[in-house]
Amino acid sequence: MPARAKAQPPSRIRIEHAAPTVDGGRWPVKRTVGDTVNVSADIFRDGHEVLRAVVRWRAPGERRWQESPLTAVDAHHDGVRWEGVFTVEAPGRTQWTVQAWVDLFAGWRDELARKVDFGQPDLSGELSEGAVLLRAAADRAKGESKRALKAAAEAIATDPRAALAPGLLELVEAVQERTEATELPEPLEIDVDRTLARFGSWYELFPRSWGGFKGVQEQLPRLQELGFDVLYMPPIHPIGHTSRKGRNNTLTAEPGDPGSPYAIGDETGGHDAIHAELGTDEDFRAFVAAANEHNIDVCLDLAVNCSPDHPWLKEHPEWFFRRPDGTLKYAENPPKKYQDIYNVNFGSEDWRGLWEALLGVVRHWVDRGVTAFRVDNPHTKPLAFWEWLIKEIRSTNPEVIFLAEAFTRRAVMRELAKIGFAQSYTYFTWKNHRWDLSEYVSELAHTEEAEYFRPNFFPTTPDILTDYLAEGGPPAFAIRLILAATLSPSYGIYSGYEHFEHVQRPGSEEFLDNEKYEIKRRALDGPLLAMMQRLNHVRRENPALQRLENVGFLDAANDEILAYAKREGPNAVICVVNLDPHNAQEGLVHVPYDLGVPPAFTVEDLLDGSVYQWRLGGNYVRMDPAERAGHVLRVRTA
Repeated sequence: MPARAKAQPPSRIRIEHAAPTVDGGRWPVKRTVGDTVNVSADIFRDGHEVLRAVVRWRAPGERRWQESPLTAVDAHHDGVRWEGVFTVEAPGRTQWTVQAWVDLFAGWRDELARKVDFGQPDLSGELSEGAVLLRAAADRAKGESKRALKAAAEAIATDPRAALAPGLLELVEAVQERTEATELPEPLEIDVDRTLARFGSWYELFPRSWGGFKGVQEQLPRLQELGFDVLYMPPIHPIGHTSRKGRNNTLTAEPGDPGSPYAIGDETGGHDAIHAELGTDEDFRAFVAAANEHNIDVCLDLAVNCSPDHPWLKEHPEWFFRRPDGTLKYAENPPKKYQDIYNVNFGSEDWRGLWEALLGVVRHWVDRGVTAFRVDNPHTKPLAFWEWLIKEIRSTNPEVIFLAEAFTRRAVMRELAKIGFAQSYTYFTWKNHRWDLSEYVSELAHTEEAEYFRPNFFPTTPDILTDYLAEGGPPAFAIRLILAATLSPSYGIYSGYEHFEHVQRPGSEEFLDNEKYEIKRRALDGPLLAMMQRLNHVRRENPALQRLENVGFLDAANDEILAYAKREGPNAVICVVNLDPHNAQEGLVHVPYDLGVPPAFTVEDLLDGSVYQWRLGGNYVRMDPAERAGHVLRVRTA
C-alpha cells in the first residue's frame, strides 16, 4: 500500500470578527481610490506563543499580494484585537485577507530573556534551540544578513545575551518561515470606485429645454465655472406617440406636446437611439468629449420603460405583461397611472434575453463615453438583475458609477447599495427638522451603512417639490442648498432650483407645469447660482466637506438651528444653519473639546469672508434667513 500522506494538524490560531465587512462578508464594503482601509480582527491561539499578523491585499487584476503589518491592541479586547491599514489604489474589486502565524524566534527569545533576568545558570538546552532557529534563518538570508545570523548562532553558545542584541529579531523575522500560517477561510472584498462616487456636485437638466446637445454643450464652460462635476440628463431617447401625455400629465396630448422622455421608443428606435430633436449620434459624441474636456462627467438616465411604440413590442412581445384577454398592461403606481409606458416582464421565459438586451443598452452608452447612470426606480426590478448588470459593466469599465433612484423601504434601499449601486437618493428631501436631520445623517455616517451606502442629497427632483420649499420662499432654497452641499459629500441640483421654482401642482408634491411634459426655456442665470458656485468651490477647497463619516452634531440650544462640524486632518469646518425660513433665530453653538481646536480660535465664514472669534463652549449666533441662511465656518490654523 502506498504510504499515507503526512497530514497537518488543524490550525491552532483563530482569526475572528475581521473588519470592515458588510453582513459578515456577504457583500463588499465600499471605498474610493486613495482611501485608507482600517483593518481589524481578533487573533489568538492557545498557549503562550508569540503571534505575528499582516493584512494582505491585491488590486483588481493583480496576482501578487501586498501586505502590511497588523499590531496588537489591548484596550477593551483582552489583548486579542489586532489593527492595521492599507490603501486602495485602483477601481474595481480589491481582495483582502488577514494572515497570522507563530513567531518561533520571538517566543524563544522572550522566554530566554526572562530566564537570563532570573539568573538561571544552565541555559544550554535553550541555546541549542536558538542556534537551530538562527541557522535556519541564515540559510534563507543573503549577503550581510546571512553573515550576521551565522555569527549570532555561534555567539550565543558562549554568550546568551547575544540573542538579545538590537536588530537581531528583525533580521530573523524578515526571513523565517511563517509557522502555523493561518488565513481567513475566504478573501474579503472591497468595492473601490473613483473619487466621484464619494464626492461630487451634480446638475440635472432636460436637454430639450436647452436646445439639444449642442445647446447643452454651450453651457459646459459655465457649468465648469460653477463647480459642477456631473451633468445628469433624463432619457434622451425617442418618445412614443401612442397615449402620449400632455402638459401636467393630462391624458390627451395637444399638437406640439413633446411627451414624457420616460415613455421611451418609437418607430425610429428604443433605448439605444437618440431623439432626433436633440441631435445625432455624432452630436452626442461631440458633447461628451467636450464635457470631458471641461472635467464634467455625463450621466444618463437608465429607465427600463417602453412606450407602446417601442421596437421591442414587435421584436420581443414575450418580454411584456399581458392580461388574460391578451391586452398589454401599462405601468401603474396607484393612484398614479402611466398609460404611455409598459413595463418589461422580468419573469418572462426569455428573461435571459431581456437581461442581455439591457446590458447591451448600457454598454452602448458606455462606449460613447457615458460614465454614470441614474437608474430610475431600481427597486421595482429584480435585485439579482442589478447585481449581475453592475458587476458585468464594472468588470470591464470599473470607472462607471450607478446612482439608485429608490425612494422606498429602508431595507430595499440598503440592499441596492450592497449589491453594487455606488450612490443612492435618500430621505434627506423630506428631513427638515433638527431632530430628524441629525438622526438620519448620523445613521448614514456612523452605523454599518457608512461601509456601503453613499448618499446623494437632492433637495428637489422633477418629481418632488416638498411643502417646505413650496411655502418657504427663497430662504428655504438657500437653507436646503447649504444643508445638501455641506452634510453630504455628493449632492445634486435640478435646474430651476436656482430660480426658486416653487409652485406645486394642487394636491401633490409635484411641480406645476412639470418639465417632464413640456419644454421650458432654460438659462444659467438664476439668483441662487452665486451661492451654488461658492459652495462648490468651498467643497473642493476643504477636505472635511468631502466625507460623511466625520460629521458630528453640536448643541445649539435652539431646535430651529442645526449645527455640525467636520474635520479631516488639520481642516475643520463648522456649519450653522437656520432651519426656519420665515424667522430669525439665535442661540449658543457649543464647540466640544474633542473637535481638536484650541480653547480660543478664529473662524472665517467661507460664504462671505466674515471673521469671528470663537472658543470652546458656547458661541452666540443669530441668523435672519432673509439675509443669511447659515454659516460655513473654517477654523483658521496657525
